[in-house]
Amino acid sequence: MIDQPAQSYRPGSKDDFDRLYRSTYQRIFATLVIILKSPAAAEDATQEAYLRAFRAWRTWKKDAPAEAWLVRIALNVAFTQRRRERLFEIGAILRRLGRPADPDPTDSVQSDLVRELRALPPKQASAIVLRHLHGFTNREIAAVLNVPERTVASRLAAAKGRLRSRLGERMNTEMGTSMPEPVPLEE
Repeated sequence: MIDQPAQSYRPGSKDDFDRLYRSTYQRIFATLVIILKSPAAAEDATQEAYLRAFRAWRTWKKDAPAEAWLVRIALNVAFTQRRRERLFEIGAILRRLGRPADPDPTDSVQSDLVRELRALPPKQASAIVLRHLHGFTNREIAAVLNVPERTVASRLAAAKGRLRSRLGERMNTEMGTSMPEPVPLEE
């Protein structure tokens, strides 16, 4: 569920934007770590998202919850960054031709759950993170992602199924209808 009711924020109010920033920063950052698979990239994207949101704060409409509006901006920034990275990676692969990629040294210290969340396709990861980290309902997720509620339900089911199959019996007991508590992403 979204923390602050829309009527508690005033478009254009710097104090209200500061309050929104303080109340959402950790969840936005954690969401982008999952999507971008890198704390450094997530930090950059988070800052860019808040900068864009601040510039557009005067035009925010109270009919949409402020956090949902902000999450949509953050996801747009992350998806744009992922597209750019993919193009760069393709170029790097073509240049290296045959040289194996260096292993990621941070993989050994990340929890299984965080690693598997990062391995999800971005659309599934977005849905599951919005549900279990932000506490959004299917309707709120649908509004943020601009997709039908059935699509949200499908993405959530696919993500949970993939997590269950990859993480085994432990997730079957912990996931039921809800995910385990979020894992801190600070590294």
